[in-house]
Amino acid sequence: MMSWMMAIVFVPFLAVPLYFLIGIRKRESKYTKAEVQLYKSMGKNIHISTKRNNPLSGILEKNGMPPATKGNHYELITEDTEAYRRLLEEIAGATVSIEFATYVFNDDATTQKILQVLTRKAQEGVRVRLLLDVVGSIGVYFHQSIFKALRKAGGEVAFFTPILSRPFQSYINLRNHRKIYLFDRKRLLSGGMNLSDEYLGSKSGTKRWQDILYYLEGPAVFSFYQIFHNDWNYATDSKERLESDLSCELQEERGESIVQVVPSGPDIPSDALYEALLSTIYASKERIWIVTPYFVPDENIIQALIIAHHKGIDVKLITPKTSDHWIADFGRSPYMRELDAIGVDVLLYEGEMLHAKAILFDDLGGMVGSVNIDNRSLFLNYEIVTFAYSPHLIGRIESWMEALMANSVKGMQKPGKLREAAENMMKVFAPLL
Repeated sequence: MMSWMMAIVFVPFLAVPLYFLIGIRKRESKYTKAEVQLYKSMGKNIHISTKRNNPLSGILEKNGMPPATKGNHYELITEDTEAYRRLLEEIAGATVSIEFATYVFNDDATTQKILQVLTRKAQEGVRVRLLLDVVGSIGVYFHQSIFKALRKAGGEVAFFTPILSRPFQSYINLRNHRKIYLFDRKRLLSGGMNLSDEYLGSKSGTKRWQDILYYLEGPAVFSFYQIFHNDWNYATDSKERLESDLSCELQEERGESIVQVVPSGPDIPSDALYEALLSTIYASKERIWIVTPYFVPDENIIQALIIAHHKGIDVKLITPKTSDHWIADFGRSPYMRELDAIGVDVLLYEGEMLHAKAILFDDLGGMVGSVNIDNRSLFLNYEIVTFAYSPHLIGRIESWMEALMANSVKGMQKPGKLREAAENMMKVFAPLL
């Protein structure tokens, strides 16, 4: 705040426009009172599990997040080719609507195939909508000819925070990092995978990133539809109403998994996800296992992890040995060295780029989704995660994390003087990384 005030006083012609581009962290929510009431009224019939004895679920509910629901079918998908197969399978099986929101959408072999099958579904009368972030998908934003056939078939393509049409209203620093792949508003794929060759494809490439998706079917899917609907309306300046005609079907129990859907970002009035993570780190009694590609936390989280370790809790941080952003690698190193120095297990994954994001808290719950443990994800980006509370889901996430650990090396090497100076300087920019 002091930096912005000083900049506005001394360089107002530069600072004022820049503030409207990157200085605002929250915006007015597009969720209408009618939509909130619709969800609450549905909540009486979709097997709400408030989990009063669960501090993680409790703090989320107190912050206005949708309560956890039971009766969901939840699968963790850890293989790139399986994720690609399931995505195409769900597209082929859709009969009413296909709605995608993703951060990265590249023009490559994987997306060309996806666009081909989406175009075919649009020709069959299925409503197809693609919502892409303009920063993450900058290449196709400036070369939109790849969407010509899809649009001609009736498909809709929109970009979140378009640069040219609304330069001072888009807040380009606030990026839509959510991954939502909805089919008939009944079935969902979500997690960390974007749509490009780096994440998934018909054959497992030698340079394919390590990431995860999850498949969800059941009452929790409605939350994803509600979030996509509001993101679409905001991006397109539309006033389309939330459709509730499918809500009865969405309420049906599809499995035995208890799941809570938690969005975060500029459209959410509170920082509920951040509060829940911080609170649960302090409340944990046995373990805190974190998988994240980018680890640039604020001082509150780093201090909470240090205290957890000193309490005897098993704290593990699993992160790529080298990520795809060298700036982030410099920014994360001081925090990782601080944890490593006190004996926290800092595990550096030696495979291809590890892009997955997940956390296990004791046997209380497991988080999987799009959020990284960095300031941008926690305070600036539009994100979405699910917390899985069922023991079989926690066990599945645990097994996957153990496989990552088996392919990791432990500990940080001592840096040279020049690198150490560069790392410490980069800490100044940690809130923007």
